[in-house]
Amino acid sequence: MTPQELKNSILQLAIQGKLVEQRPEEGTAEELYKQIQAEKQALIKAGKIKKEKPLSEIAEDEMPFEIPESWMWVRLLSVVEIATNLVQPTEYHDYKHIAPDNIEKGTGKLLQCRTVAEDKVVSANHLFYRGQIIYSKIRPLLRKAVIAPFDGLCSADMYPLNTQLNSAFLLHFLLSDTFNHQIALAMSSRVKMPKINQDELGKVLLPLPPLAEQMRIVAKIEELLPLIERYEKAWSRLEDFNKRFPVDMQKSILQLAIQGKLVEQRPEEGTGEELYKQIQAEKQALIKAGKIKKEKPLPEIAEDEIPFEIPSNWKWVHWGEVINIVSARRVHQSDWKSEGIPFYRAREIAKLAENGYVENELFISQELFDEFSKSGVPQPGDLMVTAVGTLGKTYIVKEDDHFYYKDASVICFENYGHILPEYLKYVMQSEMMNNQIRSNSSGTTVATLTMVRMVEYFLPLPPLAEQKRIVAKLEELLTLCEKLK
Repeated sequence: MTPQELKNSILQLAIQGKLVEQRPEEGTAEELYKQIQAEKQALIKAGKIKKEKPLSEIAEDEMPFEIPESWMWVRLLSVVEIATNLVQPTEYHDYKHIAPDNIEKGTGKLLQCRTVAEDKVVSANHLFYRGQIIYSKIRPLLRKAVIAPFDGLCSADMYPLNTQLNSAFLLHFLLSDTFNHQIALAMSSRVKMPKINQDELGKVLLPLPPLAEQMRIVAKIEELLPLIERYEKAWSRLEDFNKRFPVDMQKSILQLAIQGKLVEQRPEEGTGEELYKQIQAEKQALIKAGKIKKEKPLPEIAEDEIPFEIPSNWKWVHWGEVINIVSARRVHQSDWKSEGIPFYRAREIAKLAENGYVENELFISQELFDEFSKSGVPQPGDLMVTAVGTLGKTYIVKEDDHFYYKDASVICFENYGHILPEYLKYVMQSEMMNNQIRSNSSGTTVATLTMVRMVEYFLPLPPLAEQKRIVAKLEELLTLCEKLK
């Protein structure tokens, strides 16, 4: 049960006469009702209030639920008066002004409000007095009511209410499901933003207890409210935990994976060092064949630079040592087409990384793509990484992909085929990589991921067979995490 459901349930018990016991010595609602009617007739006779047209009798089948014998069903406006004294706010510019936006929905709490002059209110408003109930009468802003803590002015979207009932009891009734259900039914045929009129309000059924019992009901509600607030705080913490849990779990699982703690190590699968040497031999062959450029050697990774311990058969390497990090040739806006070969910017790569597909709007000609193919276009197994916006979003190029990409906006990781691309993608999603990227982007006006930085970032390298087992285990566990969201 949510905190609001609990509060609604308590209010419902209260107005059904089930929250406190009934006491014969406190009299009956019938006696209170007659007393209110006598006072009302005296005020009418004195010209202080207007005589209203009689309200209809309450039929047996109208009553929504059973109430105690000492209670009485009444029409709301038989025991409540709507104040209708209108004034011009220019005469009262120092008065505080209450509008529906100044009241917290469903709680009866007044939020910060300002004077008429501060809010620059120019329309006619109701003058209200301390102790009156101010109730919002416009449909999107129902369940907004408050006991006025001062004299002031309220907007024309609100009713100031007078009553001889206990004001707090009446306020709780106005916030209850029973009241709001009746209002919703009365206004069900309306459209747009209808306001509750006096006839509709007058017909609402109110379960009326004796005055002394009203006071005890309010005291019991006020006793329970702090407990509900404590429950609400605990509920909020639990809700926050439940929302964060799948994401936090995903982060933890990824971290375990790249630390070599998700699957066991198997000696027969070789070592990261052996894989590293194999990649270097392939790299030298590609350089000799003129397919990739020779780069300056990267520094050894010092012991105090290592982010965490990895298994003895793994190896810490720089990204630039095991993949070829490249960017695209410049594509001018004049080369953009409405059809042809897809042209992806960071936003498209991010959508591909998240969803596996994208509704692309930019293209280049086949002729231009063929020209760029001479110097290299994305190949299956390569990784496309966003370098602006949300940094590090990674898409693995598929067999049937044919596209080009925007320089500086996207970086291509050309994979020599000796590292599982799915493993590299998971490493890019890890907190270790996020930390490296964030630390290098802090202090810059626009965060970017550059080729110069990327080649130097650290990568924990396991044997290829273990990479495959890590990826299989991650796909199994991360799917379960997604189901928890």
